[in-house]
Amino acid sequence: MQAELVNLQKWVTKNKKRVCIIFEGRDAAGKGGSIRRMTEHLNPRARRVVALSKPTEVEQGQWYFRRYIKEMPNPGELVFFDRSWYNRAVVEPVNGFCTAEEYEVFMNQVNDFEKMILESGIHLVKIYMSISKKEQSKRFADIKSNPLKQWKMTKLDEKAQILWEQYTEYKNAMFQKTNTKISPWKVIRANRKTEARVNVINHVLNSI
Repeated sequence: MQAELVNLQKWVTKNKKRVCIIFEGRDAAGKGGSIRRMTEHLNPRARRVVALSKPTEVEQGQWYFRRYIKEMPNPGELVFFDRSWYNRAVVEPVNGFCTAEEYEVFMNQVNDFEKMILESGIHLVKIYMSISKKEQSKRFADIKSNPLKQWKMTKLDEKAQILWEQYTEYKNAMFQKTNTKISPWKVIRANRKTEARVNVINHVLNSI
């Protein structure tokens, strides 16, 4: 399947296609690991991984989608988003990083935003990595005890178990509003890492 991803990239490059794959999911769900498995054999010149930090003061005063528009794929390029504009659908409201009004504006604009992406010729694939509360707790314990992974643990991660139900509430609202016919979500059961990564790759190949 990784060989097929290489063939996909050749097709994207040759035909000047643009591919945008976004990964969402709870903390420790395996977004980064799936992206690494997908990109490890690809030509780095024709693919990018985007993992944006929190917005700067200037970005906070701009239209919310602007910082993501700048990261959209160029002709002949695949771009993988490790978290995306959907931060405002779940992470930000749960943790108080946006106002109720900003959340509502986002939810009212996001489907039109994605429609514009698709109509401009970009292939958009939306993946949600889903894990259980027990599995998340187990992975957090592994991260904390592993000196090679400790950097992954943030203050937000430490609150994720406590805020589990709030995350669930906003996640469900996100699916209800944004799982559209032209831009559907693919939910990947991710408690088993290898199986999840295989299913992710399979979905991307079938989508494109």
